[in-house]
Amino acid sequence: MKLGVNIDHVATLRQARYAGAPTAAEPEPSVLCAAQAALDGGADSITLHVREDRRHMQDEDAREVRRTIPLPLNLEMGATPAMLEFALALRPDYVCLVPERRLEVTTEGGLDVHGRSQMMKELVDRLTEGGTRVSMFIDPEDAQVEASAAVGSPMVELHTGRYANSAGEAHEQELQRLIHAAELAHALGLEVHAGHGIRLSHLPELARVPHLAELNIGHTIISRALLIGLANAVREMKRAIRAVQWTT
Repeated sequence: MKLGVNIDHVATLRQARYAGAPTAAEPEPSVLCAAQAALDGGADSITLHVREDRRHMQDEDAREVRRTIPLPLNLEMGATPAMLEFALALRPDYVCLVPERRLEVTTEGGLDVHGRSQMMKELVDRLTEGGTRVSMFIDPEDAQVEASAAVGSPMVELHTGRYANSAGEAHEQELQRLIHAAELAHALGLEVHAGHGIRLSHLPELARVPHLAELNIGHTIISRALLIGLANAVREMKRAIRAVQWTT
């Protein structure tokens, strides 16, 4: 099981102080140093989201990480022509297409691949021609899984937010939705990833989801890093992932 570390909230903290001072000599915390710490802690890839409104990650953050850090870069981005051109110039290893809503604090809910299939196919084709593998960030729904396969995406990332934020009977129901979606995606030849809201305590349950190849985790690792450092927080998550028997 691979671990992609999302470092968006390092940029969120930096922008809280320096968004109005773009020429500051050494704005902190450094996104590049965070990516290096994630590498030192054993991350398998780095995830960052350059949003349309540039509320946290800036274009140069992505470029610096791409130039400097010898790990696969997973660029999360909205499905827009402007972001497509940015991705084609950046040439990340992976692009994860995500929905964006101006008023959300972070990405909430999955992408509507089924309802926007023609646009998604065009984006997948262009990115694939540019040498980038594409993933669709989707809710665990049959129609979205099937549409992701139909538009030619080789990967899906199942949105685990509703699972992570539920309790009791609803929690088990959301887990079952993830299990079913993963089984369907695998049957359609898709590589299966998962992410959003995942914490250490979720790992034993998520091990019941079959065919998972990668978890993308950000907020809980960055939160833990405030207490023990980012490299140690990544090591802690990696150890916990290795300790679980994942369903194949």
